[in-house]
Amino acid sequence: MITSLLDASDGALVVAIGRWREDALAEAYRRHAGAVFGLAKRVLADPTRAEEIVQEVFLRLWNEPDRFDPERGSLRSYLLAQTHGRAVDMLRSETSRRDREQREARSAAVAGYDIEHEVWDLAVADRVRDALATLSEDERQAIQLAYFGGHTYREVASILDTPEGTVKSRIRVGLKRMRGALSDVGAGA
Repeated sequence: MITSLLDASDGALVVAIGRWREDALAEAYRRHAGAVFGLAKRVLADPTRAEEIVQEVFLRLWNEPDRFDPERGSLRSYLLAQTHGRAVDMLRSETSRRDREQREARSAAVAGYDIEHEVWDLAVADRVRDALATLSEDERQAIQLAYFGGHTYREVASILDTPEGTVKSRIRVGLKRMRGALSDVGAGA
C-alpha cells in the first residue's frame, strides 16, 4: 500500500482513486488542476466556466477512474484531453443555444406582426397615397423622388432640372399639406 501519495506515480494515484481514496484525488488535483484550468480558460475565455470544467473533469476522474489508461499516455494528457473536449462541447452548446434564441426571437418578431397591424399599415399607406394625390404635380414629384426614391435635395433638383431652393420649398410645403391630411389617422407628425 502506498504510504505517501506525494511520491506516488499518477498511475498509482488513479488506482487509489478507484478505491475511493479522497486524498488521492486531492493529490491528482494538486498536481494537474492548474494545467486543466489554464486550458479551459484559454478555450472558453471565461474563468467562471473554466472552473466548472475543472470540477467536471475531476468529478469524472473520481466517478470513472478506470477510463484512464496509463498505457495510452500520462494522467495530465488524459485530463487535458478531457478538458479540451468538454470545453469545446460547452462552446458548441453555448453557440447552439444563442443561435436557437436568435431564431426564436426572429420568429416571435415575425409572429408579433399580426393581421391587425398589417391592416392598419395598409390603411395608413392608402391615406398617404390619397394625401399625395392632393398635392400639385411639382410637390408630388419632389416628395416622391426625395422620400420614396431616396434622392438628396441636390439630386432631386438635378432630376427635375429645378433650383435646389425651389425643390426644398416644394417639399416643405407639400409635407405640411400632407401632415394636415394625415393627422386624423395618427400618421402625421
